[in-house]
Amino acid sequence: MPFQIVHQDITKMNTDAIVNAANSALQMGGGVCGAIFQAAGAERLQKACRKIGVCPRGSAVITPGFDLQAKYVIHAVGPVWQGGNSGERELLAGAYRSSLRLAAEYKLKTIAFPLISSGIYGYPKAEALQVAVSVFAEFLTDHEMDIYLAVFDRKAVELSEKLFVGIQHYIDTYYELEPGRRHPEEETDRFGESICLTESMMPVEARVTAKKPKPLLSAPMAPLTKTPKTGAASETRFAGKTVNYSSDSVKATRSLEEVMKNLDETFSEMVLRLIDEKGKKDSEVYKKANIDRKLFSKIRSNKYYNPKKATALALAIGLELSLDETVDLLAKAGYSLSPSSKFDVILRFFIERGEYDMFVINEVLFYYEQPLLGI
Repeated sequence: MPFQIVHQDITKMNTDAIVNAANSALQMGGGVCGAIFQAAGAERLQKACRKIGVCPRGSAVITPGFDLQAKYVIHAVGPVWQGGNSGERELLAGAYRSSLRLAAEYKLKTIAFPLISSGIYGYPKAEALQVAVSVFAEFLTDHEMDIYLAVFDRKAVELSEKLFVGIQHYIDTYYELEPGRRHPEEETDRFGESICLTESMMPVEARVTAKKPKPLLSAPMAPLTKTPKTGAASETRFAGKTVNYSSDSVKATRSLEEVMKNLDETFSEMVLRLIDEKGKKDSEVYKKANIDRKLFSKIRSNKYYNPKKATALALAIGLELSLDETVDLLAKAGYSLSPSSKFDVILRFFIERGEYDMFVINEVLFYYEQPLLGI
């Protein structure tokens, strides 16, 4: 997928380049910087940096990767946090933009970033994440590149308070555990990914359900009739956008006539029809869906293409579908939304509210240790 957050040691990533959160003197430091120098071969990397000299804050320079799996190291210098009123955001965005510009100049296809300035430079992690993803989203609008944000500690990803409260309340309200399902320390999700599912991570209602199972629903997560409690959260700002989490933004259901139309369509045919009906371009949809051009070409050229569920949901986000349209699109691929899947409940939260920012959605999925959308 063009952008994803990964829980991984950046020094071990097999990308064309990794980004070092550097200091202006380009000297070996501590934290991520020290780890990268050590993994690359400190003496040779320092010698290469010495030839460059210095790098101003908000800028980036490039050196070979030496002993790293990555061919290059891009040294990006972010700001020291001074309260937020000294141009820190502009400097941090500049460090990311300069790094991506260098990657594009060198025709790199993959790049991995740390969360720049969020360590000893003291930039608040939630705000630092907002800057990073806003720059990535801007860059990917006009470029084809796989961008990874590598976090060694999942705590580096912090949701804003309003977003967390809104999401958590929705999960607590609608997340249901299937009868007989255990709470093991390690469980495999529907995509074959290994996820940690300890009881302490689960909402209170889910813990109660594990002890006293609820009956299975007779249909796959039909539109819910109960309304989430009010007052939990209304809106927040993320990546420069206002995101509304009130129940007022839930979209209307479709008519019977709409349900009956196009019953014989395949998944691919429905995707292409919706692109035309909504007046969108292919590139607009697959980039918003966080999937690459090659995959979309397969979908377009193969009438009977059978996608993974995550791909189908990613396209629903890219097409900005209503909940009913999403359910229909999933059905074409043989899937449904389930209240016993936290992944599904989170996606439903955003779709019901008409919020389609893939970066925000994937941030939430990562926070709750769920598979990310896109490929």
